[in-house]
Amino acid sequence: MSSPLAGRTAVVTGASRRRGIGFAVAARLAAMGANLFVHHFAPHDAEQPWGADSVDDVLAELRGRLTSGARLASGSIDLADDDGAPRLVEEARAALGHLDILVCNHARSGGDGPLDVQSPAMLDAHWRVNTRSTLLATQAFAAQHDGREGGRVVWFTSGQVAGPMPGEIAYATSKAALAGVTASVADWLAERGILLNTVNPGPVNTGYLDEETRDRPSEVLREVLARFPGGRFGEPDDPARLVAWLVSDEGRWVVGQVVSTEGGFRRT
Repeated sequence: MSSPLAGRTAVVTGASRRRGIGFAVAARLAAMGANLFVHHFAPHDAEQPWGADSVDDVLAELRGRLTSGARLASGSIDLADDDGAPRLVEEARAALGHLDILVCNHARSGGDGPLDVQSPAMLDAHWRVNTRSTLLATQAFAAQHDGREGGRVVWFTSGQVAGPMPGEIAYATSKAALAGVTASVADWLAERGILLNTVNPGPVNTGYLDEETRDRPSEVLREVLARFPGGRFGEPDDPARLVAWLVSDEGRWVVGQVVSTEGGFRRT
């Protein structure tokens, strides 16, 4: 089997749950031969309707996806902390050496609403995790990168790039900032041999679209599902396939783009 990422090391954030996009990305990169540093923060998941997963089980499954000779390390870090993002890169580098790939999949969910309920604390909570930590992790990653081939960063934005998200203003604002600054940061990184792109995964069912663990009314779930021409929600491996391509040599001519992978999701 081909191992196009053999000898490269990837950091994937927000990989606390086997139902999540972070796990799917990490599994893809492991199968491609990469060494992995997996970031997780289960306390956030424990506060959500879908609940936390066993981090030990997550890591055991990823270990089983590694190719021969590849290594796995992990760390639990609260990326809301002022030193969270640089500590992430520091721990990953200490465990696995030079880092080639950074995938910032982590996100704060919940504790949000429309404009009339927003507060400084609500806005800041999303900004710290979704935006500030992504920028600072990218900064720290770039500082350790030595310019060798294969430098890649992937950020995640959300559906506000394509249509309104009036009930999630704090989240949408924090994600819009990443989409908006992608081209500027990508230009700076390219001079250092690092290629940045941002992915909008669309509505992906990581548990929040299941009836038993939904975080919105049932009628909303039905409305969302009806907008997919394929008759299903996105699955974590859908955006993971795109990320895997972007960080591979095959994706080397795509730089500074915000790319949507939504399965034809209709907003009108």
